[in-house]
Amino acid sequence: MDSIGVGVIGLGMGAVHLEACRESAHALIRAVCDPDPEKLADVAARFEAPFAATDYRALIERADVDLVIVASPDFYHAEQAVAALEAGKHVLCEKPLALTVEECESIIAASDRAGGKFMVGQVCRFAPGFVKTKELVDAGAIGELFLVESEYAHNYAGVGGAGGWRKDPARPRHPVIGGGCHAVDLVRWIAGNVAEVSAYSNHRCLTDWPVDDCTVAALRFESGVVGRLMVSIGCKRDYTMRSTFYGTEGTIISDNTSSTLTLFTEHPERVPGLGGIQGYTQPVMIDVGPQTKPVAEEVEAFVDVVLRDAPVTMDAREGTRTVSTCVAIVESARVGEPVPVRNEF
Repeated sequence: MDSIGVGVIGLGMGAVHLEACRESAHALIRAVCDPDPEKLADVAARFEAPFAATDYRALIERADVDLVIVASPDFYHAEQAVAALEAGKHVLCEKPLALTVEECESIIAASDRAGGKFMVGQVCRFAPGFVKTKELVDAGAIGELFLVESEYAHNYAGVGGAGGWRKDPARPRHPVIGGGCHAVDLVRWIAGNVAEVSAYSNHRCLTDWPVDDCTVAALRFESGVVGRLMVSIGCKRDYTMRSTFYGTEGTIISDNTSSTLTLFTEHPERVPGLGGIQGYTQPVMIDVGPQTKPVAEEVEAFVDVVLRDAPVTMDAREGTRTVSTCVAIVESARVGEPVPVRNEF
């Protein structure tokens, strides 16, 4: 088999996944689903989808759909991912995996029972700047990590999602879990699992939202690395996930929107093509390559895993560890005390 039939549930972010499928040589668009009939008709026509439905069950029942992409609002992820797995489909689920650890565990159980592949879409693992950062850290370019910092700085004003689902008081979606999971997953990917968190939050910018809009957390990793995380969905600035990685022999400053990262290192010889520099106080701009489309990279990576029957690194357990860390941060801010992070699933 050299191609795979894809069905996409949720046509907000799902439209980006459809664009990735259209650009892929191996992903064939077979079906789309959205509860909004007008959006459904528009997106189905734009991507020439052979089948369109407002009920996701009709999509996952189709024999020509091998892989289901769950890109619906966060609180539907568990229900739809489990149903797709139980129908024998491979599943790529948008981040966050779910909004609670219990929902995540239901996905783990379904994934263990099913024969299909499962991957959570933590797209920052495909952003060129962060891919290069991990490559440099793993190569020892900055020595041993001791401190990591990341931020998810965004302004959600006027961006409530279809029907305002992101700010629905009946189903509150905490920004640390819904958006800040990008930064949490990034530092986990590079520094490992988090053992304990201590957090504070406030609510000064998006006062009509039902959740705190700014959270700052201190992190203690299992490895002994420490960290700082900031999540704001009301700050008045351009979007950024600026992140800094401090090692005993250098520092890396990177983000997911720039074509370069900044490197300070005592070991230029560990960076291919860098040449001689005058010590760690001299900043070096490293080209991270063209600004690719991370979602397209993500989709292509999962399609390749399915076609080759290869292992999945970003599986349901890995997605659950990120959600578990986020939940611990929210709880710590609520109770005003450090909270341990559960990582065994």
